[in-house]
Amino acid sequence: MYSDPKPSFSFLIFLFLYLQPLIFSLSTDALPPRTVCIVGSGIGGSSVAHFLRHYFHPSPSQTRPPNIKIFERSYVVGGRMATVSIGGETFEAGASILHPKNYHALNYSNLLGLKVKPPPASEDDDSMSLGIWDGKKFVFKTLQVDSKFPLVQKIVSYVNSFRIFFRYGFSLLKMGSFVESTVDSFLKYYESPERRPIFETVDEMLKWAGLYNLTTQTLQDELIGIMLSSLLIEELVTVITRINYGQSVYISGLAGAASLAGSGGGLWAVDGGNWQMASGLINSSDVSLHLNEEIESISYLGEYYELNSTKGNSYSCEVAVVATPLDEVNIQFSPAVSIPERKLQHTHATFVRGLLNPAYFGLRTVAEIPELVGTLEDPDLPFTCISVLKQYDENDLIYKIFSREPMSDALLDSIFSITIGLGNSLFYGLLFLLVVLQKLYSARLQTNRINWGAYPHYKAPELFAPFILDGQHLYYVNAFENAASTMETSAVAAENVARLILSRYFSEASLQSLNLQSFSPDADLSHFNL
Repeated sequence: MYSDPKPSFSFLIFLFLYLQPLIFSLSTDALPPRTVCIVGSGIGGSSVAHFLRHYFHPSPSQTRPPNIKIFERSYVVGGRMATVSIGGETFEAGASILHPKNYHALNYSNLLGLKVKPPPASEDDDSMSLGIWDGKKFVFKTLQVDSKFPLVQKIVSYVNSFRIFFRYGFSLLKMGSFVESTVDSFLKYYESPERRPIFETVDEMLKWAGLYNLTTQTLQDELIGIMLSSLLIEELVTVITRINYGQSVYISGLAGAASLAGSGGGLWAVDGGNWQMASGLINSSDVSLHLNEEIESISYLGEYYELNSTKGNSYSCEVAVVATPLDEVNIQFSPAVSIPERKLQHTHATFVRGLLNPAYFGLRTVAEIPELVGTLEDPDLPFTCISVLKQYDENDLIYKIFSREPMSDALLDSIFSITIGLGNSLFYGLLFLLVVLQKLYSARLQTNRINWGAYPHYKAPELFAPFILDGQHLYYVNAFENAASTMETSAVAAENVARLILSRYFSEASLQSLNLQSFSPDADLSHFNL
């Protein structure tokens, strides 16, 4: 029996209209997620990945989070956060200390379950003995007492505080106020995202926090402006800037303030190495990690970027992020990008297990040598500082030496003693006999050398590369380093770059993350959860 097809046709139309939202939804979900490529696996690159994950929320046009690829030219992650093993112990070889108000780093440690610890005694001014060396003599030394009794240590600490105050006077208080004011301004970067703009340039970012003017003149000029004594600037401030940045008080003011902040109390590090923060952030951010793969070119091809590596591989991504200093890498950009010329300040870190030669410092015994030897600004001085990392016994210590140039074996042999007590042990007695009979023994039982392109060579007024290198979606985290170079400033810059990416490329994706709380300097850090 023949039936009228019209009802069937109407039913199909109804079915199509009914299923259209579902069909559209399925087709939208089937769109491949966008890809973000990050060059560099240090604290900057890993932080970008972390904040992209925690700030991204789906929207009608961007339902799926981006794929993230990180490229690291080394065989390990961490960038300038690295460790060295000597004498069976592990020590920080790169970025080594964190400030108690480095809230991103503190929260990374909480999120990742990392154990924090104070730095070695020689890097904590509450317990170290300090000497300021001019190349011929110690112009100032704190008292040293070999006692394990807390009361004795506390008395010595008070006496040393008085001696330092007697030498430098109320200028110490002015210096403390300068550092505290700078830190308070920096804390604005932890305000909630609703109250904080997203910055396309470093200049805007610094001006918003009230820090820009500090980059326009030298630290020396800043300190003279607040009436610090010339003796404090020439001695203690110079020692601190040489230790932390390998440079003099002619560095720009903001970098100098960061250096001074890194010499205060309450400093900390991650037990086992600060590099674990980068490793943990990468592992927790669902990242495709490419180790031992150096990117040699980044080309913009209209809708996407093509990254080519030294392994002959090519990768496509809609967003590219450079999270490594461009000063000493050979990445070719097409089209070319333009950034202010700058050079990196190299720090040569030399780790020695052995015994310092007291005669080199004009002293009679090793016990008279301070745990931290800082130096004045003199081009003829071969090192910026020498510090004790660990002491096994009176004749066996591990030292860390910072210098602007490599330390030759001949120089190290002159700095380290060859006099070893016969009664210490059979082992050392035999070594002593080798010295006497064969002249073959060096006091350096072990020596490790590392050359770091550690931070920019600061020169006021500073010029800044943009966060957006090409006006499209090529970003540069390390543009902020010309203001100050620390683990925390890298994390702050990375957080801004992540927000910048989400606001410009994933424009409809929400920047409100329930998983990321804002920070307050007065809040209880134990309650911060990422």
